[in-house]
Amino acid sequence: MPRQLGELEDAVMTRVWQWNRPVTVREVLEDLQQERSIAYTTVMTVMDNLHQKGWVRREVDGRAYRYTAVSTRAAYAAALMNEAWSRSDNPAAALVAFFGMMSAEQRDALRDAMRIVVPALPQDEVPPGGEAADERADEGTEAADGAESEAGR
Repeated sequence: MPRQLGELEDAVMTRVWQWNRPVTVREVLEDLQQERSIAYTTVMTVMDNLHQKGWVRREVDGRAYRYTAVSTRAAYAAALMNEAWSRSDNPAAALVAFFGMMSAEQRDALRDAMRIVVPALPQDEVPPGGEAADERADEGTEAADGAESEAGR
């Protein structure tokens, strides 16, 4: 399972993901220098470390390397969420707490994602909001509360 990227690793990977093309250390360096003072060798070391960790692949281009992301930022975020959830001693309660933190836009995105992942669900199984969704949320909270009190015994 992936560990969370460090601050500089994330800054580098953000550029690699956003640009979505093979990049050089020099390109990343020049973009990072717009925000902070940083040395070429530092960026080169970070990109080499990301390669060693399997986040980027690299190909020789003249006397330099061109780096490409191995997976997407979305896949990275999903892996982090999955790891955090799987470490919970009460996954149902963790999900209910996570869903409770979501904005309305995030809940809409979750509903859309569920429709993609489970396309066979009837429309009323994944409600667009309203009463049915509120009732299911209440049921989920009650189930998680029950699971928490059982876990405490």
